[in-house]
Amino acid sequence: MSKILVIDDEKSIRNALLEILEYEKFEVELAENGPEGLEKFSANNFDVVLCDIKMPEMDGIEVLDKIFETGKDVQVIMISGHGNVENAVEAIKKGAYDFIEKPLDLNRLLITVRNALDKTSLASENKVLKKKVSKAYEMVGESEPIQQVKDMIERVAPTDARVLITGPNGTGKELVARWLHEKSGRAGGPFIEVNCAAIPSELIESELFGHEKGAFTSAIKQRKGKFEQADGGTIFLDEIGDMSLSAQAKVLRALQENKINRVGSDKDINVNVRVLAATNKNLKEEIDENHFREDLYHRLSVILIHVPALNERLEDIPVLADHFNNQICGEYGIPPKEITKDAIAEFKKINWTGNIREFRNVLERLVILCDKKIEGKDVKAFAMPISK
Repeated sequence: MSKILVIDDEKSIRNALLEILEYEKFEVELAENGPEGLEKFSANNFDVVLCDIKMPEMDGIEVLDKIFETGKDVQVIMISGHGNVENAVEAIKKGAYDFIEKPLDLNRLLITVRNALDKTSLASENKVLKKKVSKAYEMVGESEPIQQVKDMIERVAPTDARVLITGPNGTGKELVARWLHEKSGRAGGPFIEVNCAAIPSELIESELFGHEKGAFTSAIKQRKGKFEQADGGTIFLDEIGDMSLSAQAKVLRALQENKINRVGSDKDINVNVRVLAATNKNLKEEIDENHFREDLYHRLSVILIHVPALNERLEDIPVLADHFNNQICGEYGIPPKEITKDAIAEFKKINWTGNIREFRNVLERLVILCDKKIEGKDVKAFAMPISK
């Protein structure tokens, strides 16, 4: 049952709202002034607050500010007298959901309350979804090398500094990029990922910067590129070492001027984007071989974060095994398997050339093939690492 708080100094208004809302099966609490309303709001969770603007002791605008300071997901509907419409508009600008004028229109009131409840419900669902997404990209490990990465993320994320993430394939460079975004002031904006190695060189510029209709044979309509899509958020250029030199030149301009041009257009488009990049290549060697622009390297590498290989953090294998065991078994809808100490010991003997990605795949194989317990002999039989 949805819960509504009514704050109004007029007893007749409070009682009328109580009768109407309870008839519609809402749970209602009443407060006759701002301080009492805030006290009840602090002690309970409400889905919607109906608050009068003009009240003694504390007016509705002040109450609105105090409610928003709590950070709770709630929609506030202001009740305004005929002379308070300007104040009601001010309240909307401050974040109130809507306002209703006195004398109250029953139909308008109920429609506004239901719409506000829908918005509260959507906000809660989004918060739950975001937690699920964050959990899916959890960074697991307690070793010194991974702790250094976590500490760097905490320090760098709140800034807009560009970050170059290095490390072998399968180590979790995307996780670092996602956490840099999640912990930044841009977390509410888009996170756009581009795998530069997966896009043909002749299409990379169109993919990044968009194109105009007719710019090339298959350009049948105008298209926004990834930089425009990421406006207000973060763009993650994965495997940037595989980007063509012509595309690198355009990326360099975007970083220098915060402007891009779509393919087939000379018109400048302003973009507000934080750029994160990742590579498994040694870019300094690529620069020496004229495969990568040195000026772009210096633009991208304001902060360098190196993600260690799994072989450099073998002490994390027990917690990684536990994490992936719970995750995989949860996906299959089965109880987690017991992983014995000798299985962990066998895991530590393997040369993990594919890093975390390979380790997860091996554990999934063992979850499928073993019964209730994963033992050392199972690791020997089914892990089948590629010998070097």
